[in-house]
Amino acid sequence: MKYLFSTCFFMMMLLSLTESRAQNRGAFTDATDIGNSKLKGSTKFDDSRQVYTLKGSGLNMWAKTDEFHFASVKMSGDFILTTFCRFEGAGVNLHRKMGLIIRENLNSGSRYADAAIHGDGLTSLQYRTTENEITAEIKAVLKAPDVIQLERKGDTIIMRCAKAGDPFTETGRLTMAFNAPVYAGLFVCSHDTAVIETAKFHNFRLDVPAAENVDGYRQPAASRLELMDIETGFRKVIYTTKGHIEAPNWSLDGKYLIYNSGGLLYKFPLATGTPEKINTGDVVKCNNDHGLSFDGKMLAISSSAKLPDGRSGSMVYTVPVGGGIPKAITKDVPSYWHGWSPDGKILVYCAERNGDYNVYGIPSAGGDEFQLTTSKGLDDGPEYAPDGKYIYFNSVRSGMMKIWRMLPDGAGQEQVSFGKYNDWFAHLSPDGKKMVYVSYSADVPANSHPNNQRVLLQIQPTNSPEAKVLAYIYGGQGTMNVPSWSPDSKMIAFVSFTYGDPNF
Repeated sequence: MKYLFSTCFFMMMLLSLTESRAQNRGAFTDATDIGNSKLKGSTKFDDSRQVYTLKGSGLNMWAKTDEFHFASVKMSGDFILTTFCRFEGAGVNLHRKMGLIIRENLNSGSRYADAAIHGDGLTSLQYRTTENEITAEIKAVLKAPDVIQLERKGDTIIMRCAKAGDPFTETGRLTMAFNAPVYAGLFVCSHDTAVIETAKFHNFRLDVPAAENVDGYRQPAASRLELMDIETGFRKVIYTTKGHIEAPNWSLDGKYLIYNSGGLLYKFPLATGTPEKINTGDVVKCNNDHGLSFDGKMLAISSSAKLPDGRSGSMVYTVPVGGGIPKAITKDVPSYWHGWSPDGKILVYCAERNGDYNVYGIPSAGGDEFQLTTSKGLDDGPEYAPDGKYIYFNSVRSGMMKIWRMLPDGAGQEQVSFGKYNDWFAHLSPDGKKMVYVSYSADVPANSHPNNQRVLLQIQPTNSPEAKVLAYIYGGQGTMNVPSWSPDSKMIAFVSFTYGDPNF
């Protein structure tokens, strides 16, 4: 399978997307009524909030034929559909339906599988294995979820759903081979030919996961730079690229982001949306560990370097935020920056010394490093709380990767995140009241944070062990390795990945 689009194919996709947005249906290439609906449905896309509004009528989506409104795009291979959704208004029929669907064709009796939420809360994986034959279903225990997911993995179809703030639960799985390509997207059905019902969908993503033999380094994924409003949970894609970008920081004045790509750092002004390369001299192998000092004047970066004794690895540098000649701060490799002290005098980082990874500190002006953790196994991701009272970090010492914190001198180390996931890279909000971190499934080795994974962004108060899910993402390594809060503590920035069209 090839992951680089030909120029011709890319231009066709671009023209299709441009036409779609001009017709106000977002990234979908088609929006149509299936079957003989008497009342015409519609798809509209609110670009400011990236919300899809589908209106549709139709007798039903069941038995041997269907009537509904469908916003779709043609897809081949494996993919994952995810969306938040809700009905608008009280509705007329309890069996009205909305959700995600994979359909072999646009005939009314097409073979299909969908993740459907009914007006009375019934939620199920519905499917028709033979064209023009009876529909079957696998009912979910959970009723009226806020977010649903439908994945095609080879000939396996998987449905997952959740209430907002909870992790996904798998609610249905079946084997069903489709002829390629299929139609995939959003649907709404009123279950009443004389009525039009409305469903709203936000945070819709169509992710194409990496193939089994793709490691994400030799064939990196396309990227979406996203912002999320913490209060509403709404995500907005502000930049897409077939290239690979990682780890956005947010500037102190709130006007731009900084991310890394291809060993370089880029400034991304929110007003223009046009990336600008930051001058880092001959330090051009930057990784995704970089960030701004609390006063916004300096930038700490990590980049591969070669020592006089022939060893090579990541070192920590500082450079003025506007660019310049970086100053090497650490003297040994590997060293990966993660935090500034609020007064700007200390840098903290993860470093491997004598075969073990621990948290270290060093004066930001240069000097001797000092060790802050000594546990066996990986300690990583140190970041100061805004008031300087604690350093938060992640450690595998409990058997799982969890968030811990300690006093600035390394004393009083205590675990602060719990639950069934491996938690990485806690980032403290500027007001100090909450933290956001990336969570991996327990199936992923605790000391690893790979790319190309289904991960969660979780949020947790700094004075409570109770965490909740903010976002369900295809990403991982590079999604949110560094401090990424807006200065008003209301939004976060992160990157999600796909091997398909990043405009979804």
